[in-house]
Amino acid sequence: MLRILLADDHGIVRSGLRMLIDRHEGMNVVAEAEDGVTAVDAAIREKPDVAILDVAMPRMTGLQAAREIKSHCPDVAVVLLSMYDEEHYLFDALRAGALGYVLKRAADEDLLAAIRSVAAGRPFLPSTTQSALVKEWLAGGEDAPRDPLTPREHDVVKLIAEAYTNKQIAEILRVSEKTVESHRANVLAKLGMRDRVELVRYAIRRGLIEA
Repeated sequence: MLRILLADDHGIVRSGLRMLIDRHEGMNVVAEAEDGVTAVDAAIREKPDVAILDVAMPRMTGLQAAREIKSHCPDVAVVLLSMYDEEHYLFDALRAGALGYVLKRAADEDLLAAIRSVAAGRPFLPSTTQSALVKEWLAGGEDAPRDPLTPREHDVVKLIAEAYTNKQIAEILRVSEKTVESHRANVLAKLGMRDRVELVRYAIRRGLIEA
């Protein structure tokens, strides 16, 4: 029996996906989460076989949660559930340690196959994203497009854009306020930006938050 963690910030979406999964023999949803931070905690606690994470969630995106889950529980296979079929989102998912990437519009057709595939250690990617560049990257023969920010800096940008204070960000990320202030300064310098308004625009463009 495959044990599944399901994380999405929309309750109705989780309910629908849970029904799809639970009625399939050999799969069982053992935990749900409504944001990325809760998803990481649930993964550490339950150690599921597969974690299904929505890309766009509050506090911590599915991409960020995937990275944290893989660092704490490397045996958990991760599937990212996304509205976006642009290549850079797929590269971000692969960098974060996800083995599967399913478009929300095709979840009813692809999700079960993705769960079976990643549980067996095989990648699952939607056909629309399987360009030659992606295949080269998976084979280790091509570098993915570079991102100016580190994964932790993306964590900080998202939380700043969601209007969390430095103290709240420090508590969520379990770091000191001084570390958060340092990350904020580094981000502004790297991106050539001056204030939170510009960071919010950047976060929307990068899919860290929804407009």
